[in-house]
Amino acid sequence: MRLTLLITILFVGSYCSLTQANKSQCYGTTAQGRIEHSVKLPAKGTNFVSYSGLAGALGRTYVHADVAKIMLAAYGSLALSHPNKVYKYAETGLKHGGKFKPHKTHQNGLSVDFMVPVTNPRGESVHLPTHAFNRLGYDIEFDNNSQYKNLSIDYPAMAAHLVTLDKAAKQRGFKLTRVIFDPQLQPELFKTPHGAYLKQHIVFSTKRAWVRHDEHYHVDFAIPCKP
Repeated sequence: MRLTLLITILFVGSYCSLTQANKSQCYGTTAQGRIEHSVKLPAKGTNFVSYSGLAGALGRTYVHADVAKIMLAAYGSLALSHPNKVYKYAETGLKHGGKFKPHKTHQNGLSVDFMVPVTNPRGESVHLPTHAFNRLGYDIEFDNNSQYKNLSIDYPAMAAHLVTLDKAAKQRGFKLTRVIFDPQLQPELFKTPHGAYLKQHIVFSTKRAWVRHDEHYHVDFAIPCKP
């Protein structure tokens, strides 16, 4: 009971601080756009962390305020429904949007990369390692068995995260535009208990993107923008 109350207080506090921020306004598209009054994501929470403190300091973790609220609400729900799972978000975008190398999108505050949740050989939920020597995690390659060294992709945790993100978005009048994740690995995601929901409610990429998207999944949020 005390743990539930503490988790709730922590996430409500983060949510309220974002609610009080200026309302974001996005322009254009994820591939050619910009944003005003974006918000910087918190570096960590009860069950999540950023992929890099340095990248955050360099201003690479800004998003639309409503995206931040959706993300924090989802993490808050997961802290209660899946208390033993941990998550890590990655690149999002710049404070004012615009070109965000090396990405082709992430320009108007509505795109977020999430590192895949993984388990160690003991089945424990751990963070995928992200550091300078693996290009902050983006150079990691999983094999056809969803393995990287001694780590395995935690598909149930990933599916739960996507479902919770989708529900949190819809509760606020928005939705997920699409999810980019390696098509060869998607079948494993659909085998989880949330597989039917994912197929019915979330649009997944069916073609391999210009980079593989196996160590992370890219999520675009559908929030109205000005031209």
